[in-house]
Amino acid sequence: MVLITAAASGIGLAAATRLSREGARLALSDLRLDALEARAAELALPRDQLICSATDVRDVRQIEAFVAQAAGAFGRIDVLVNNAGIGRRGQVAGLADEDWRQVMDVTLDSVFYGARAALPHLTRTRGNIVNIASISGLAGDGGNAAYNAAKGAVVNLTRAMAVDHGPDGVRVNAVCPGLTVTPLTRKMRETPAVMDQFEERIPLARAGEADEIAAAIAFLASDEASYVTGVSLAVDGGLTAWTGQPVWRPKRSA
Repeated sequence: MVLITAAASGIGLAAATRLSREGARLALSDLRLDALEARAAELALPRDQLICSATDVRDVRQIEAFVAQAAGAFGRIDVLVNNAGIGRRGQVAGLADEDWRQVMDVTLDSVFYGARAALPHLTRTRGNIVNIASISGLAGDGGNAAYNAAKGAVVNLTRAMAVDHGPDGVRVNAVCPGLTVTPLTRKMRETPAVMDQFEERIPLARAGEADEIAAAIAFLASDEASYVTGVSLAVDGGLTAWTGQPVWRPKRSA
């Protein structure tokens, strides 16, 4: 039984789709219940295998209620996918308090709240957590200070929880996507100058698809990854493999 936050679109929806195909019962949450229910209907799961909940992940009580609802309905929790996250552009010197706080509330605090509520259940089932971090949590970006800080904290929180809860049989890992085709990246992807720079820097020369991120989530959540914990898996087309220095390529013969 799998809980997924921010599941109405993008990576969360892709993860729900992939895991439903693999037979998982799902508890899905999103701020927008109408959109969530519309997308969830496309999964064609029986009514007793699916819960949809309107949840504001900034509110600890709402997250706790979502976890309790899922545990009560299904009798167990096996996997928590902490997927919610937002960004606000800006350098530290010019970043407004409310923007910093909102990024931290949604992107970092929700991971803490969700994990804390789910861990007693996961300890009983020897389950696992998959946090959706970012390659922006593995290195810095220009003008993205709040998001870098929040995702970096998610990466290290993942490690800390893996150490703390490994003896209980609970695995905790993170997936770190690079540029991915989702509604949140649409504006960026529709700007040719930006995409040209990405394609120059990504060895696979393209953005990732949400289904490709979902495949990594499904692996880490599965028994196939039974000896994997504390890992932050970059799924980025090779972007973080590159130092950023000029690339030498051999001349092609005519």
